[in-house]
Amino acid sequence: MISVELARRLRDAGLQWEPRAGDHFVLPDRDMDDDVFVVSTMVVDVHEFPSGRVIGFNGTVEWALDSVEKDVALWLPTEAQLRELLGGAFVQLARQNGQYAVTLNVDGKHVVRDALTAEEAYGRALLYLAAGE
Repeated sequence: MISVELARRLRDAGLQWEPRAGDHFVLPDRDMDDDVFVVSTMVVDVHEFPSGRVIGFNGTVEWALDSVEKDVALWLPTEAQLRELLGGAFVQLARQNGQYAVTLNVDGKHVVRDALTAEEAYGRALLYLAAGE
């Protein structure tokens, strides 16, 4: 998963998010940066009863925070989502010198962005496309 810092930089560079089931997000600057939430249409829990395990389908979860505006949430795109956003500019992901390197083809020129994780490398490559960083 990409860092909150990189997610902010991507958002600030113009990355748009239309929430879909399965998307990960955080609510930054509320002492909750480490709490990752997942958009879901239904919550499923496994409950332990003396008679055995039961899978419970719940429509909502009781929580003190009922809702937040979408703009408050910060999207943490997955590796697959980041790769998809790179589109035709994506050439390859390779492991080099203990890091992951994403190679892009930008106007016939290869541009490489690397990081310790594949997700961060994809995110840095997308940041390059969005903001030239």
